[in-house]
Amino acid sequence: MPSVPLSGSGAARRTEIDVGGYGRGLHRRRSRAGLPLVVAGLVVTGLAAGGGYLVRHPDLRDRIPTQQAVRAVAPTARPTVRTVPTPVRVAGRVPPGISYPARGTGTFRTADTVGAVAGRSGELMRYRVAVEEGIREVDVERFGRQVAATLADRRGWTGDGRWRLQRVGRDDPADFTVLLTTPVTRGRLCGDPTDRYTSCRNGDRVVINVARWAHGVPHVTDLDLYRRYLLNHEVGHRLGHGHEHCPRAGTPAPVMVQQTLGLHGCTPNPWPLVDGEPLAGPPGQYDDPVPAGDR
Repeated sequence: MPSVPLSGSGAARRTEIDVGGYGRGLHRRRSRAGLPLVVAGLVVTGLAAGGGYLVRHPDLRDRIPTQQAVRAVAPTARPTVRTVPTPVRVAGRVPPGISYPARGTGTFRTADTVGAVAGRSGELMRYRVAVEEGIREVDVERFGRQVAATLADRRGWTGDGRWRLQRVGRDDPADFTVLLTTPVTRGRLCGDPTDRYTSCRNGDRVVINVARWAHGVPHVTDLDLYRRYLLNHEVGHRLGHGHEHCPRAGTPAPVMVQQTLGLHGCTPNPWPLVDGEPLAGPPGQYDDPVPAGDR
């Protein structure tokens, strides 16, 4: 699979972001009738908000060239941010103090740490981790460790011997990138600017919406559990999995159910494997509405 090479040295690095790809990880828009296909170029750089958007049917493959700079955050260059209302509480813990603007800078800080290979057998997939500038109280290396811990868990995608996963640095070849983005950037990278609520996978981009990372969803009260689900669900799309239905009420939801939008009788579950066995449901997705805004 194509990787995204980063070039240059020092504080400022630039990369071409290709966000094309099959839309199996894209969520439906709120309006389902009369959707035109609009193919346009988009440049995401600094605080620019211009450029075209791609409005696409989830079964079509299109490409958007996107340019971004990877550089250190300069304290004097930070955009104005708003304080996010109190996120979903995790039992017995103080809510995280994450704040973010609706529209970030479009540039990313990329983690440098290279991790061990997770999994004993199967195809090796390498990934890097990056956080959009403008998202505050999220250290990129700490976020990288959270991602790596979830993807290396034996209940995850490496647990049944089909896959091995390894986190790599910003200059290393990678099969996909996990991006923590602001809601507007999420819409651009996912090719659906009307959706600022969900996350997605688009091509080699696993796009995690910081609004969900900070707030979770009302029907999953454990924020840590929800975050693990979010990572495993979107990475699952990158590994070739489509959406699934709840197989039976009262049982754990397969990780490829769109648990962000609803559980449909199942109980929340962040893992591809349950009791040591892969858990899957009937293929397909529910017609759940996507909430307006990012909360």
